[in-house]
Amino acid sequence: MATTTLPPVDKPPVQGIGRPFGRFTLQQLLGRSQLTMAWLALDSQHNHEVMLLMPRAQPASAQALLEWQEKVQAASRLSHPHLAPVMESGVHNQWPYIAVDRALGLTLEEWLSAHPSAPADQVGWVCQALEGLAFAHESGVAHTSVEAYTLLIDEAGHVRWVGLGVGFRAVPSPDNESIKSTDFNLLHEQREAAAQDVLSMGVLLHRLLVGAFPWGLSDIASVLLRLPPSGSEHISLPRRTPHPLSDALRAISNRATTALPRQRYLSARTFLRALEGWRENETRGLGGPLNVLLDRINTAGLFPARTRLAQGNAALRLWEIQRTDEISMQVLQDIALALEVLRQANVPAMQGSGSGQVLTVGRSVAMIGIDGVRRGAQSLRAWPGALNAAAARALETLIERVKLSGVLAQYLAPAGYDLEVLYIINMLQNLGRLLVQYHYADEAEQIRNLMQPVSTHGPVEFSQGAWTEHTASFAVLGMDMHTLGAAVVKHWGMGAEVQHMIHRLPPGLPVRMPEKDVDWIRTAVSAANEVVDMVSASTSAHGVVDLSAIAQRYSRVLDVDVKILQDALQQARELVRKGKVLARSFSSLASASPEDEQEHGLETALTSTEINPNVTNEKSNLRSRLRTKVNKEANSSQQNGES
Repeated sequence: MATTTLPPVDKPPVQGIGRPFGRFTLQQLLGRSQLTMAWLALDSQHNHEVMLLMPRAQPASAQALLEWQEKVQAASRLSHPHLAPVMESGVHNQWPYIAVDRALGLTLEEWLSAHPSAPADQVGWVCQALEGLAFAHESGVAHTSVEAYTLLIDEAGHVRWVGLGVGFRAVPSPDNESIKSTDFNLLHEQREAAAQDVLSMGVLLHRLLVGAFPWGLSDIASVLLRLPPSGSEHISLPRRTPHPLSDALRAISNRATTALPRQRYLSARTFLRALEGWRENETRGLGGPLNVLLDRINTAGLFPARTRLAQGNAALRLWEIQRTDEISMQVLQDIALALEVLRQANVPAMQGSGSGQVLTVGRSVAMIGIDGVRRGAQSLRAWPGALNAAAARALETLIERVKLSGVLAQYLAPAGYDLEVLYIINMLQNLGRLLVQYHYADEAEQIRNLMQPVSTHGPVEFSQGAWTEHTASFAVLGMDMHTLGAAVVKHWGMGAEVQHMIHRLPPGLPVRMPEKDVDWIRTAVSAANEVVDMVSASTSAHGVVDLSAIAQRYSRVLDVDVKILQDALQQARELVRKGKVLARSFSSLASASPEDEQEHGLETALTSTEINPNVTNEKSNLRSRLRTKVNKEANSSQQNGES
């Protein structure tokens, strides 16, 4: 395509304050970056103050000027509460500009210099800005020059963007212009520009929380040149900031500017979702996010049921001719149905009847009856529910992990504890994971991606600690998924002892010798989850995982070493592979010897209704004998399966 070169301009039209620019008089430079600049100007025709925004570089050709005008006109047609309306767009001496009403507010830098602000206010501004950006991006328009001077704030705290599309980028040369102007390349460029906007918002959030731009640079465009893929530096919040910051807000800010582009926020909408989660958690506790999750649970159930017994009236009628223990075992096989039955048995109305805390599926079934089980089954969607194929596979993998850690906890716990209670507490420790995977599948995938091992090979070398599930959850959801799961358990009416047991032991700290039974159960289940998490995250080609750190952490309390952990894990895997979730099934109790019945009676007395802290001595006497018995049964099952 032929292009016409415009005559060069001897001097930029904005070199001096008070200099005329068409009918405008330039009064004050409000800001400038490598791409754009903003001036406070007086419209002499209407005697009105305006903001003039224009590119730093003059378009090199008539074609370039035409494309700039088309881009700005497309942006000016957008209407959104957080996008400032454009009063006028024009060209003076071949220099394009747009005019915005100055009465809409001060630039962000002007506002900060005159008003003190706290992190909650700053995050609120960023959320408003992200709402406007998300709308523009979804309309096919990128800002291209996100700067502190392109964000206006009025006295009511309302935020608006100015300067959408003003940033000028060079037009492809004529010899390859036809190649670069394909729909595919235009879409790619649009996505790249949107990604730059989101990264710029991360830098802007960092500037707000720290009080200054990184490396003393005054414009975001210069900062981006130092970040990958253009540069080799990265940004993270310092230990000390003007205001104390929560771990969640730190994780969100650090993710927004991380050195790995694939770990940054995928869009303005995902960035906004994380900050909104943090704001809800800060201002209303977990009430806001919890209410949203509970609404989703009421609509779509906990998560889909895998078993056929939870699907269809014909299958449900089969339960009416079965014994309670047989129904309980079938319910326990399906985690979703087991949790729903457990929830029904622990609702506040049931607790008010004086029945006590219910921690087993068997007792739950006995309390709510076959009709309650039927209601629970019918409240769950058939597999895979609303999930696509990839998300369904991820949930299925997670369910298998939960089953494995639940069985493993039964082998690691001291003798004398009800095996089903250990399995139930393990399910509740993982409830947050399960709910997020089903109801927030996209966010769950982001969390897993952040936790992937980081490779520093290539042109960019840097040092960055691995994202833990805790920090990744903060960076994606604005809160910890396990805390959200615990809030659901509390909402179900389960007491303080259960809420204590489902909180995992904090990582990195020594494990104390438990004093009560609730602490023993919490410790055993935490250890099992740590083992399964490490094995699941391993990238070893040979499947060999070093469990020495976990063995050392729990050796004194649970009397384990690496060999015991490996053997217990192998036995747990074998039982799960055979479709079993208890190291000793309900049916085996029917033919148990008097000695077995004595042992099971102690187990049930310990934890089937309330946790009894006064049986430690009797429990210790039976520990070795019951552990040997459980291991013997598992080995026998394995031999029978092989034969």
